[in-house]
Order: sequence, then C-alpha cells, then structure tokens
Amino acid sequence: MSVILVLILVSLVVAIAFLTAFFWAVKSGQFDDTYSPSVRMLFEDRVKKEKEAKND
Repeated sequence: MSVILVLILVSLVVAIAFLTAFFWAVKSGQFDDTYSPSVRMLFEDRVKKEKEAKND
C-alpha cells in the first residue's frame, strides 16, 4: 500500500513540474508564431484563385 502512495506522490510531482515548465514556456513566448502571419498574405491570393476556378 505504501508503494502506491509513493508512486502517486512522485507522479504528482512530475505532473506539477511539467505543468510549471509549460506555463513558463508560454509566458516566455516559446509558442508565439511570428513567421506565419507574414507569409499568409502571400498564399491567400492563390487559394482564392483556386476556389474561383473550381466555381467556374
């Protein structure tokens, strides 16, 4: 029974550590996408032209 309690405590510590690391990464801007918005406008016309061609 004590082994189960130790495993649960260890898993909670690991889960909290990963959650803390995730929040730290989000706060520091690790997941900010700075590339896609600048490139999106280059491909937007191509998608519109393909849709118009399918409708004709």
